Amino acid sequence: MAPKTRTEQIIQRLKELQASTPDIEASAVVSVDGLIIASALPADVEEDRVSAMSAAMLSLGERISSELGRGTLNQVYIKGDEGYVVLMSVGEDAVLTVLARKEAKLGLLFLDMRRAADDLAKLL
Repeated sequence: MAPKTRTEQIIQRLKELQASTPDIEASAVVSVDGLIIASALPADVEEDRVSAMSAAMLSLGERISSELGRGTLNQVYIKGDEGYVVLMSVGEDAVLTVLARKEAKLGLLFLDMRRAADDLAKLL
């Protein structure tokens, strides 16, 4: 069996994240330029839209955190009536984006995302 490509390994790690954290409905790794690197998104979710918005939100979050003296950005999270969007940096060049149910336990979600982001950083 041929070794897995980098993209296949990243997708595998995203699927593992979703399997271990049932509150996660979808996930993706996006470059800071707004290009999709790998995703485990439902068919009805537009990858390009998710990637562009994720990069824009992370960039804005970093600027706000820096200019308001909050230090290095760890995560951005958005709460809507139907759930959460959580962004977490993966090294210097990528963003882990997760869509989670409104019932999600955020502490557990953040912990699992941090572990996944650390693993993903090694793959990038």
